[in-house]
Amino acid sequence: MAVEWVRLKLDLDAFDDARFEPYLRSCRQTGVEFTTMAAVGDTAEHRRALYDLNKTCAADIPERGEFYTYDEYVAQRVETPTFDPRGVVLALDGESWIGMATTSIQPEGHAFSEMTGLLASHRGKGISLAMKLLAIRFARSQDARLLRTIHHPANTAAIGMNRRLGFVDDGPHVSTV
Repeated sequence: MAVEWVRLKLDLDAFDDARFEPYLRSCRQTGVEFTTMAAVGDTAEHRRALYDLNKTCAADIPERGEFYTYDEYVAQRVETPTFDPRGVVLALDGESWIGMATTSIQPEGHAFSEMTGLLASHRGKGISLAMKLLAIRFARSQDARLLRTIHHPANTAAIGMNRRLGFVDDGPHVSTV
């Protein structure tokens, strides 16, 4: 059976950061810190940690299927022309990596939200929204004017968060089997 994936976009020129700044402050007040892969270092050890976090978070994506092997992940998601460690926002609880928001800049000039994921134990505290705000700031810093993303229609939490930020439908939905 075909699934109509939900395609969304955000106009970065019209986006109002100030509306969402309280989420960053609130998260920081509870001890959650934010950094990037560039700041911690794009090392083999950190790539493995990013893979492990992404694999854990991706398990919640409806109909995600089998996750990449580590080597496939590195080849298809990291060692690509669009990967930029500055576009990998990490949420930390102490030394533990609890969340990630990976954004790439596409050759066409728009940004693409690859994955935003948060460990289940830390959900419901505004951390995903705060990471997405930092991802939006990264995209803007790279002169992107649009941020695009795609979701399985049953991933209502992710779709809802993006719509709350101001994402709108981006053309017809994509059918996959």
